[in-house]
Amino acid sequence: MSSILIADLNACSRDDFVAALGNVFEYSPWIAEQATLARPFDGVQQLFDAMKTVVDQAAPELRLALIKGHPDLANKAQRAAGLTAESSAEQNGAGLDRLSDAEFEAFERVNSAYRTKFGIPYIVCARRHTRNSILRDFEHRLPNDTATEVQNSIDEIYRIAALRVAELVVSEDRLDVFGRLSTHVLDAHSGRPAAGVAIELVELSDLGISRVVTRTITNADGRTDQPLIHHRPVPIGCYELTFSVGPYFAGRQVATSNPPFLDQIPLRFSVSEPESHLHVPLLVTPWSYATYRGS
Repeated sequence: MSSILIADLNACSRDDFVAALGNVFEYSPWIAEQATLARPFDGVQQLFDAMKTVVDQAAPELRLALIKGHPDLANKAQRAAGLTAESSAEQNGAGLDRLSDAEFEAFERVNSAYRTKFGIPYIVCARRHTRNSILRDFEHRLPNDTATEVQNSIDEIYRIAALRVAELVVSEDRLDVFGRLSTHVLDAHSGRPAAGVAIELVELSDLGISRVVTRTITNADGRTDQPLIHHRPVPIGCYELTFSVGPYFAGRQVATSNPPFLDQIPLRFSVSEPESHLHVPLLVTPWSYATYRGS
């Protein structure tokens, strides 16, 4: 999707407005069409609030149609028939196009159970989750009643739409939909930032193959040039951050044992707040290390 200025959305025709924002809510351009009546918008927050108001005030049958317009997660038949570009990118970003057999079977089971009970697709903002946390959310929501799940579906649709709007509309204000994961390595042996430490971030999976999120190297400040995850939510789930400190100390000719007492340091941690800033630093010597939950 190409970006568009909020000023241009205020000035354009209704048809152009709908063409630009019609896919923000899945297969529901009527929401963008009705939101044009609230123009002009001071910023992206006011625009998004206007679109939410359209949904909030819509007839129950329209809200139900909005819910039913969303695809099942990791459904091979629906993927073959063709998802919207937005849904495809969002599901692929969560790794739902690369499921193990065990994960695919688990998704089929919970999708079927959810549809059987509620008569609607299970909807979750996939960009805020890992494969593990989506499956856990399925199980958490299955005991609910239908009214609760209809509202949960609308709330998740709002999260999906907010991310689409945030990436599409350029405005002085911003929607609070992105998080950040960062790290910092301090060489406590020499009392300085540790430059040149190789780092790998992996998303862990209970049923499938853990996948590498990013690989990078610390800079002169002991940080990475870019956060490990940024300009998107930090997906709920479990991760492992591995620091290659053995080669770092060897490269600085620090006396260590052979083989080194500390070579690869793996830190396992969990993310529960996708829109927050989570900082996972490492303080290290050849013989010890420490970490903490920063922000």
